[in-house]
Amino acid sequence: MKFDVLTLFPEMFEPLKQSILGRAVEKGKIDINFINIRDFSKDKHKKVDDTPYGGGAGMVLRPDVVYDAYQSVKEEKAKVIYLSPQGKTLNQKMVEELSKESHLILLCGHYEGIDQRVLDKIVDEEISIGDYVLTGGEIPAMVLIDSVSRYVEGVLKEDSVKEESFNNRTIRISTIYKTRSI
Repeated sequence: MKFDVLTLFPEMFEPLKQSILGRAVEKGKIDINFINIRDFSKDKHKKVDDTPYGGGAGMVLRPDVVYDAYQSVKEEKAKVIYLSPQGKTLNQKMVEELSKESHLILLCGHYEGIDQRVLDKIVDEEISIGDYVLTGGEIPAMVLIDSVSRYVEGVLKEDSVKEESFNNRTIRISTIYKTRSI
């Protein structure tokens, strides 16, 4: 499974180099690449934002910069996901379906979002991790990478994934939560 993450802040993804995901990357089970959108700015100051086309409050990521970053990693079979509070809420069924993809391109918004014209052109699906707003799409991208990677063959032991509480649609209580006498 290949993940390409288009972001203004690649340094925020350091936690993904640890623990289970770090080992999965080392073993070649998953490939995670971070593409700094700012690197595609043609402006001498590396400006990436502008006022929204058609007006509105705040600033949005410019379409040309986002599109050029996307073009640098685009592959025919890649699925492009924009992490957005307006998207469908991520759930276990979506996670399992996404794990069947070979290449996910994750687009992390910032400011007031991304110019709608580029979203209309390149995004296959908008996904949210909940009904709240964050400062950017980086944390939702990490949640998606972590949850999807667990279902990539070889990242976890097969039994670990089969016995997940959401797979059986029942909630299991771990032995660490057994009642203790005081």
